[in-house]
Amino acid sequence: MLLIKKINLYEIHLPLKEPFTISSGTQDVRRVTLVEVEDADGIAGWGECVAPEYPNYSPETIDTAWFALINWIVPRILGKSFSGPEEIFPYLQQDIRGHLMAKASVEMASWELTARKQNVSLSKLLNGTREVIETGISLGIQKTPGDLVRKVQKAVDDGYKKIKVKIKPGADIDYVRSVREQLGDNVPLMVDANNAYTLADIDVFKTMDDFGLIMIEQPLAWDDLLRHVELQKQLKTPICLDESITGIERVEDMHKLGSGRIVNIKPGRVGGFTSSIAIHDYCNEHNIPVWCGGMLESGVGRAHNVALASLPNFTIPGDISPSKRYWEKDIVNPEWEMSDGVITVPREKAGMGVEVDRERVEELVVRQQKMEV
Repeated sequence: MLLIKKINLYEIHLPLKEPFTISSGTQDVRRVTLVEVEDADGIAGWGECVAPEYPNYSPETIDTAWFALINWIVPRILGKSFSGPEEIFPYLQQDIRGHLMAKASVEMASWELTARKQNVSLSKLLNGTREVIETGISLGIQKTPGDLVRKVQKAVDDGYKKIKVKIKPGADIDYVRSVREQLGDNVPLMVDANNAYTLADIDVFKTMDDFGLIMIEQPLAWDDLLRHVELQKQLKTPICLDESITGIERVEDMHKLGSGRIVNIKPGRVGGFTSSIAIHDYCNEHNIPVWCGGMLESGVGRAHNVALASLPNFTIPGDISPSKRYWEKDIVNPEWEMSDGVITVPREKAGMGVEVDRERVEELVVRQQKMEV
């Protein structure tokens, strides 16, 4: 039985070690909403809302999520009994449309709480099987092709198993070609457009088709499936959908239409773990590879991604870099570390496997809200 009596929200501002640029903008400070849920026995679990500051990835933002949590989501959950955390997302879907990132933060915190109550790891509770997670890195758009080559070389030297390069019109073909010409065909490379292109740019992707890429991620509009069909038909490189996938139904549509061949599962984007597991299982059944992307999460969100990526069909390295990739100091102990290109799954520790550094959170907090019954 799961009965949540108290939910605390904290917004923190976590400075990035260096600015991170994608096709829609640059970020140097990450605004993060942390969610702490507590049951009647005083056991707490943590979640993180991955909504960005601006609606340039999805319609959700950190401020819309904060409003949705306080006014609709938290009041619906407080004092309600559930047989398990898997019931929370379907319950929140009733009469509350959208706000998937806000819903996910509470839902995933409830899974972490359940794992602590049962004294098992979050990975095991999710039926994960992997002992280690192969790690990829996401590189923001660089000023010159030469800058990108140097960044990729360092990532190779550091042992990353997959290197994702952000692209946008004007920073695409020459950049990726330079990496291939100077570093060779063995670098495990992919590109991510963050929906910066249209079908009018098809020649860009036909050129990239010769670069030996693992995948091309979300080249077209964030809510599109049909135009991706047309693009995928003309490419041998698999298209991976990210922003377009907001739930199991969208994956089914992608598969039946032929919009793409790989799925990036970000649990915060699809409403949490229950939805993520459904997507994972469907893709596993239909031989669709999946991997876990990142949203510039703190150590809390990273812990959830590690647990999810331990499921068996996560066969492609995810964007689950160690803490030091983004932060001078993370908000969890111990911080996430990478060795030989992998992160160890804390399968023998209860919950998410790390502890929130409350003193660090207090240093960074800019607003908070506490609600209880």
